[in-house]
Amino acid sequence: MAGYKLKTHRGAAKRIRFTASGKVKRDKAFGSHLLSTKSGKRMRNLTGGATCSHGDTAVLKKMLPFL
Repeated sequence: MAGYKLKTHRGAAKRIRFTASGKVKRDKAFGSHLLSTKSGKRMRNLTGGATCSHGDTAVLKKMLPFL
């Protein structure tokens, strides 16, 4: 019987990127709808990316073996 074929988790692949140093970049949540109740300061803070925590990095690397 053949071994297990590694597959990329497509949902994770669409949402995160790896930096050159191996950190995981992601977008911030809560900035796409119901915007009238959110202040400009809050929306500015939601722009740009963020990095995932160190504990999540190992899990995400298993989900994305080829990135």
